[in-house]
Amino acid sequence: MSLIRVAVNGAAGRMGRRLAALISADVELELSAALEAESHDKIGVDVGELAGVGGIGVLVGSRLERRVDVLIDFSTPQATEKVVGSCVELGIPLVFATTGTTPDQEHLIEEASLQIPVLTSPSMSLMVNLAMNLCQSAAQTLAGKNVDVEIVESHHRYKADSPSGTALKFGRIISKELGLNKQVYGREGQLGARSRNEIGFHSIRIGDDPGTHSILFGLLGETLEISVKATSRDCYALGAIAAAKFLHNKPAGMYNMNDVLAIVQ
Repeated sequence: MSLIRVAVNGAAGRMGRRLAALISADVELELSAALEAESHDKIGVDVGELAGVGGIGVLVGSRLERRVDVLIDFSTPQATEKVVGSCVELGIPLVFATTGTTPDQEHLIEEASLQIPVLTSPSMSLMVNLAMNLCQSAAQTLAGKNVDVEIVESHHRYKADSPSGTALKFGRIISKELGLNKQVYGREGQLGARSRNEIGFHSIRIGDDPGTHSILFGLLGETLEISVKATSRDCYALGAIAAAKFLHNKPAGMYNMNDVLAIVQ
């Protein structure tokens, strides 16, 4: 069986380094390219050394020098146009794991899926995506029962966007089922009673927390909490690797983690 050749964009970042280490240890995969911005100070460094697994002969570069079977993007929104354009030009399947993109960038990704297979998700965690399906089921069951919904998320001090893309995705899924059309981000002061059409988001940034999401459904007298907690960044990297294996040899189209989990909706 031939190995699946994988490129990682954002390879010198925290997630990129873990991806490099885990891909290098996977018997089904070959790490073929490690990419960063042209100005990055790690250009030319062996990505295995950065990842703590020793030299693997793959140097961090700014462009693809060889053919790959799939590219995993864990970088920044500023790189979106370049990475999507390169994948479309070269016909490379794309696992897009970067968060904080704009509506225009999301439209660009959708357009790309007409030409190449694209898998995108605000979280690559398998457990998070399972929790999203559980929350959808809970919201469907509680529709019309005056349920309150609050989403609390916690991440490390370096995370740039708030609320997290994952929290917002939880919110979109639940709001669609319950008809909630008002988003409230934190609360302060004399705001009066909670309105019936709102969903609340609360963000915590602390230490090195790799990610915790708690979704609370409240009725008078009782509360249901669905909580999912990452204990290390490996859950995101392993989810992205599972997505890359799934996307290999797929036809053009837009895919998500439900496809990887074989969840039928």
